[in-house]
Amino acid sequence: MDSILKIIRERRSARVPFDRERPVPAEHLRAILDAARWTPTAHNMQNFEIVVVDDRKLLDAIANIRSQASEVFIRENYEQLSFSDEELRRRKVGLHGQMFPPSWRMPSLTAPFDEAHPHSILGEAARASAALLVVLYDPRRRAPASEGDVLGMMSLGCLLENMWLAASSLGIGFQVQSAMSGPDVEAEVKKLLGIPDPLRIGFACRIGYPLVEPEYLRVRRDLEDFVHRNQYGSKTG
Repeated sequence: MDSILKIIRERRSARVPFDRERPVPAEHLRAILDAARWTPTAHNMQNFEIVVVDDRKLLDAIANIRSQASEVFIRENYEQLSFSDEELRRRKVGLHGQMFPPSWRMPSLTAPFDEAHPHSILGEAARASAALLVVLYDPRRRAPASEGDVLGMMSLGCLLENMWLAASSLGIGFQVQSAMSGPDVEAEVKKLLGIPDPLRIGFACRIGYPLVEPEYLRVRRDLEDFVHRNQYGSKTG
């Protein structure tokens, strides 16, 4: 129990460049994918496919897809940022502003959004990776009577956690690329990887060996902040 809790506590998002020249060993990649295979999914429908992208030309092509963060993302992300370790420790939720480009830390919400000159929000993150694991969602595989497929989305969350913990246990850097499921980016990636309809991209994960150690403050609420005993509002004490 102690070992799994240690991995859970030490798991982190590696928002740093990875060594492009150091591939993930085949046996370690297989271990991560096997962790995905044993994901608990709603009604055991196993509603996912995974495309492993380790071809350098494909990784560079994905990195060059022109896209940008939306105004909604910039605004809501800014509202969730803390700008000092003290502030983040006090809030116990959200992220430190230092993790994002300077333009995303500006009070002006129009500065980073430029329709005339879009940039790639995948950029170096995709290029500086040993591989990408592109997780596909199959809407045809859902549990009975589950319109909206909330359980299917929960299943993808379990898949992500399984792979992330397996990678962390092997000393492999891991970062989720949610931008891959944006409609414009998704269309381009599906073309590059030959992904047919009705499969959708749920998210992608970049994996590899960080060139520098990720350094940022991680915070969590205390148990007493969110655990209730028998009745909401009755804290555990």
